[in-house]
Formats: sequence, structure tokens, C-alpha cells
Amino acid sequence: MHLQEVPVGVSDLERFTPLIAADRSEALRALIATSRDTFAGRTVWNVNSTATGGGVAEMLAALLPYARGAGVDTRWLVIKGDTSFYAITKRLHNGLHGVDTGALGDAERAHYAEVADANAEELLAQIRPGDVVLLHDPQTAGMVAAARSAGAKVVWRCHIGVDHPNDVVAATWDFLQPFLIAADAFVFSRVAHVPAWAPGDAVHIIPPSIDPFAVKNAEMSPEAVRAIIAGIGLVAADGAAGTPTFQRRDGSPGRVDHLADVIRTGPAPSPETPLVVQVSRWDRLKDMAGVMRAFAEHVDPATGAHLALVGPNVSGVADDPEGGEVLAACHDAWRDLPHAERARIQLVCLPMYDLEENAAIVNAIQRCAAVVVQKSLAEGFGLTVAEAMWKARPMVASDVGGISDQIVDGDSGLLVADPTDLAATGAALNRVLRDPELAWRLGNAAKARVGQRFLGERHLRQYAELLASLLT
Repeated sequence: MHLQEVPVGVSDLERFTPLIAADRSEALRALIATSRDTFAGRTVWNVNSTATGGGVAEMLAALLPYARGAGVDTRWLVIKGDTSFYAITKRLHNGLHGVDTGALGDAERAHYAEVADANAEELLAQIRPGDVVLLHDPQTAGMVAAARSAGAKVVWRCHIGVDHPNDVVAATWDFLQPFLIAADAFVFSRVAHVPAWAPGDAVHIIPPSIDPFAVKNAEMSPEAVRAIIAGIGLVAADGAAGTPTFQRRDGSPGRVDHLADVIRTGPAPSPETPLVVQVSRWDRLKDMAGVMRAFAEHVDPATGAHLALVGPNVSGVADDPEGGEVLAACHDAWRDLPHAERARIQLVCLPMYDLEENAAIVNAIQRCAAVVVQKSLAEGFGLTVAEAMWKARPMVASDVGGISDQIVDGDSGLLVADPTDLAATGAALNRVLRDPELAWRLGNAAKARVGQRFLGERHLRQYAELLASLLT
């Protein structure tokens, strides 16, 4: 079993200064000035379960180059596991969201520990006393004690959780706590996700962030947006679309060469069709099937809107064994719809051959949307919300988890109090689709809110302060 090292580039934190207020710019420069001294002779290791797919991988890919640009030796490792290990960790993921997908007993604990120990052995060959190890999510919890034994400071970062824990959540924490208790610090996205056993003085709340300069969030011209969404087959090519190009992070030109896998009946919608879009992993907690039902049953066909449920090609997300099952269930639900409803709903799987190509496609899809939906049943944070808000898109989303921290209802989006209330979701969508002025106002307020609260510059400052406190 071999840990995979993910290459990390270098980015300049000064890029943020045009986007933030003067006091934040000063704090940012102070961070850059002190980081080299604080972390001199140390390596900061980030360990998670996948290099592609999902918010954690995207955040690491965005944040770590800025840390390296500030003079911190930051590295990224990805653990390896077998099918049984990922089945166990998916159940842990579901359990921390309160969803019971089967008890975890002694056999599961033994196998989880065996895989964690094998990965930890590889980690111990690389870390040194005085290093810092950030372990992300349940997949890595079993490596805490080994990293501590090597003289490293260990932070466990939990990106998931539920606002109202139930017995399933408690049982999941019972499984994880013995592996975690030795950590020096714990980081959660919001207070509601902190378990009762976590020592209060070791708990830190650090909301996630987006990188406005990443390919997924960078500015994109309307012409490029139209070319990309036509090029992948999301909308009809009308002869006016140009070449589907984008700018890669290093400044070089890129082109979208791969089609999406699209499930629909009839021709593709025209480029002028209002699109309601949800972009998510194929995960039961994202409730893609619920979005479909809400749209089919409650969104007025007179709006002319079509729905696109957009996720990754399921073979491109290694640590999520349920993705194929969720996509298949959505396909079955789509086939059961009346023909008239199927004709205005499409399921879209995006290519994962080239991660920057995939990011450019997501960027274009979010920018072309009349409304972006995030109807999660539970959510640790929900990076796709901040991404769409940064693009000034009006949002309709569930009032759960970190989504509630991002959207102010009625100001920077519309929140649905009960994510299972399909009629309320449909009513919110109708409201935005019928009122262009409301859509414009919500979108502009959304972008401003992300600029104030959810950019990577703030995120890095919080982490730097936390790690410095552990090292002094």
C-alpha cells in the first residue's frame, strides 16, 4: 500500500489584494512575512482520501499552492484503501450525517485499523519531529496516534456533520473517537458539528472557502460559456458558438475536448432556455432525485425552464463507492417520469480525464444557469454554493448545515426550511424564474457575501494562526 503524493504548485497570495479590504490586505502581508519564520525547517503535511472529486480535494488543490508561495513547505498525500475500506468509510460519512447504512462492528473496526496502520507506516517514513500533519475526514482518523508518535503536531479536520445529531451520529462518533482522541487540535466547519467529547480548548471553527482564481471560479466570457456548454452537449449548437477554450491556472490556453455523458429524451435545449442546475457528486445526501421530483411536479412549464442534474463521471471519484448506485437510481426515477417531464430534465455526467477541463465545464455550467440549486438533505459546508454565489447566480438551497452560513435568506439567495418539502422548493424556483429583477438582486448580493466571508485568503490566515499556536 503506497501513499500517493499529489504535486503542489506555487501561487502568490498577493493576488487577493485587489479583492479584499485594506485591513485584510495588511493582515495578509503580515501572514506572508511571518510564515517563513514560523514554519522554517518544518513540513506541513495534508492527508486525505482522494486527489480528485469532492470539496476537500478541491480546497487542498486551491489552498496549498498559496501556502507554498508564502514560504511554507506544504505537501499533500492521498491514502490508499481497498473496496471494503471505502465501503466502511462511506458508512462513516453517512453516519456523521445521521444516515444509518449499517452497523459498524468489530470486523469493520479491525479492517479499518489495518488499512489505516498500513498508510500510517508509509507516513512515518516521511514525517519528522516538529512537522505538522493535517488529517482530513474519517478516512484518515486511524493515523492520528502514529503521527503523534513521530513527534508531529496533529490536526484532524472534519469537513462533514449534521446540525441535529441522532443516535446514528453518536454511534459513528463512538467508532471514531478512540482513533481521534490523541489529536492536538480539531477543526470543524461549524459549531453544531462538534461532538460533545471533543476538548473545547482544542476545537477550532474554520469555514471552508473558494479560490476565485481557480479554473472553476475564474472570470469567463459569455462567448466562452456558450461555446463550452454547446461543445459538451448540454445545449444545442446553433452555429454561433465559437471554440470551447479556457485559460489554465498557469496561464496557458486549454480547450474542452471531451463530451459529457447526457441522459435526456429529445433534442438538447436551445442556448436561450433558462436552465435550473444542481452541480453535485452523485451522493444520496445531495438528493438529486428529490431535485428532479420538485422540478417535475412543482416548477411551472410556462417558465420554459429545463433542469440539468450535473455530477462527475462516477468512475472518476475513487473514494465514493455509492456514486454509481445513486446515478442509477436517478436514471430509474427519470425514466418513470411522464414523457413531457422527461423532455425538460437531463442527467449530465462530466468528463474527469483532465481536472482543469472539468473545472472549466463546471464554471461554464454555473455561469449559464438561470438558477442554481443545492437541495442537500445535510451538508457540512457545500462548496458548490459559494462557487455559484461568486458567479452572481441566484441560489435556491436547503436551510441546512454550512449552506445556512453562506446564504442569508431573501438577501443573497432563497432558503427552503425543510429540504424534503418539494412544493416549497418548486415555489422558490418559480419565484426566481418569474422575477428577473429578484434574480439579479440575489445574485449580486451573493457575490458580495462570498467576497466578504468565503475567499481563500481568510481561510489561510485562520489556519496559519492555528498552526502557529500549536508550534509555540
